[in-house]
Amino acid sequence: KRLSMQERNSVTILGCQVDRLTAAECLNHIGDLISRGKPAHIITLNAEIIYQAQTNLELRKIINEADIVTPDGIGVVWGGRQLGYEIKERVTGIDLLLDICRVAPARDWRIYLLGAAPGIASQAAQKLAADYPGLHICGTQHGYFKDEDMPALIAQINECRPHILFVCLGAPKQEIWIRQYMQHLMPTVCIGAGGSLDVIAGEKKRAPAWMIKLNLEWLYRLITEPSRWQRQLVLPKFVALVLKSKALAKLK
Repeated sequence: KRLSMQERNSVTILGCQVDRLTAAECLNHIGDLISRGKPAHIITLNAEIIYQAQTNLELRKIINEADIVTPDGIGVVWGGRQLGYEIKERVTGIDLLLDICRVAPARDWRIYLLGAAPGIASQAAQKLAADYPGLHICGTQHGYFKDEDMPALIAQINECRPHILFVCLGAPKQEIWIRQYMQHLMPTVCIGAGGSLDVIAGEKKRAPAWMIKLNLEWLYRLITEPSRWQRQLVLPKFVALVLKSKALAKLK
């Protein structure tokens, strides 16, 4: 049985459900999902994906049927606050991944890393194993696979029996992949974590701590990856939609 919105403390931003969970609460819920022994889907949702879900109704359905949807990005936190919902903090894909790896050894959770270019997932696994003694990463696989590779990949993941599968294919591709294949996997909690493996492996740098604290991570990524500017154009469009939604709510 899926939890109700009240039980999850969820709100709706532009038609997309978001859970108002802190990172600590999210970890507790993940523990419950693992204990339940059924496949589960966790989405770390940013403003860009909410905007895409305005026209991609299948994506919106995937978001609204996920087991947990965290507010990944200051845009989602801001959007919620504009619409009258207090969202305590961001819970990003990479922070959730690191939090899980921190507690996993004590809880005997097995982790599988899927995604990024060849060699990156195994590099990230080595780094995580060094940072979190006792962490059991039961398997890794790069993200450059074809449809015909799916049966072998699913069989390999199932053989490793992970409690948590991080799917790092970029959004919304990773969400669509999880939705398509989750039921073919042994009970595992599937989490989309974007470009986290590149950062952990040292291929890309994360913003300095002070920028993260000031919610300027998006600006750092724009400066260090100028090719992202077209993606960033979505943000003012998202802002406009939120303000329109706010105005319409006042008229009711």
